[in-house]
Amino acid sequence: MAKTVHVGMSGGVDSSVTAILLKELGYHVAGVYMNVWGNDDFYDEHNHYSCYGPQRKKDINEVDRIAKKIGIDLQVFDVSKEYKKHVLDYFSKNYIDGKTPNPCIECNKNIKFGVLIDMILGRSMSFDFFATGHYVNIHNDKMHNRYVLKKAKDKKKDQSYFLYGLSQNQLSKCIFPLGQYCKNEIREIARTHGLGLDEKKESQNFVNGDYSFLIQDKYKEGNFINKDGVILGKHRGIPFYTIGQRKGLGIAFTEPLYVVGIDAFKNQVMLGVESDLFAKELIAKHMNWIAIDDLRGPMQVTAKIRYGGEESEAEIFPEGKTSVRVQFKKPQKAITPGQSVVFYDGDNVVGGGEIQ
Repeated sequence: MAKTVHVGMSGGVDSSVTAILLKELGYHVAGVYMNVWGNDDFYDEHNHYSCYGPQRKKDINEVDRIAKKIGIDLQVFDVSKEYKKHVLDYFSKNYIDGKTPNPCIECNKNIKFGVLIDMILGRSMSFDFFATGHYVNIHNDKMHNRYVLKKAKDKKKDQSYFLYGLSQNQLSKCIFPLGQYCKNEIREIARTHGLGLDEKKESQNFVNGDYSFLIQDKYKEGNFINKDGVILGKHRGIPFYTIGQRKGLGIAFTEPLYVVGIDAFKNQVMLGVESDLFAKELIAKHMNWIAIDDLRGPMQVTAKIRYGGEESEAEIFPEGKTSVRVQFKKPQKAITPGQSVVFYDGDNVVGGGEIQ
């Protein structure tokens, strides 16, 4: 009897081809779509064609068309309330606290591979595996009794950074067919099957344009200061700034200024020159380990401090019971609180945590 796989579908080329590949491998495939946009959500006319926006409800019709074209059933799940709690409220709170959040990581951990799977089971829809269109591989390391995330074949599209927060239980249910393909191969498969998606643009951002509608009036003007505490001017509110930012500061100086620090308690944004952005050490909390069960001593890794950034050689050390200290071999530019640092051993994801 064929094993059942539920595929998280978005209406894009990657998740659609995931369903096709699994069906061709002989699985019984069913599509699931999660609606994250609530009826009472604030509407912003600039917020189109992103992961979160009013067009998501319209996408249901597109996903339904694709499912029928592929020949699979589709179920729609409303996760808007849970999404608000775990993603939107998290996003807003972090910006208000002077951090730069990563909503995609929170969504994967808590919604896509959490709430959605629970809802599927709640409808008595039993399944053997859950699949998504992420470019990543997974390996069952039976010797160490762990499921290990591995980088995708297409290193430019590798999305292991976004999935470091998944638990062993979550990983045990997952299949990621696209991990062995390159993006151009996936577009060609979509073209061959006549899905009409092979040239569709991807949703690159959580929201497009101004995200202030998610924060609304939870901010106020404050002071720009330099490292000596001298006031340089006024800022519009700390949620509009992130470490390393240069544009939109409106401060004249003899050389370019950057955001080098944010103090939410004092409502101050510190500015400095580019050299002030570099550091060789950080502290991370809220750790999740994948290739190991815990960090018990120093370990040599490569580390990535943002998606799209380069991996850098580093050594990690346990710092108390819940934190990790990261020492880089070379200084890193714009280490940003709220973003995630993810550790690698070759192609294997060791684990990661939130930068403090």
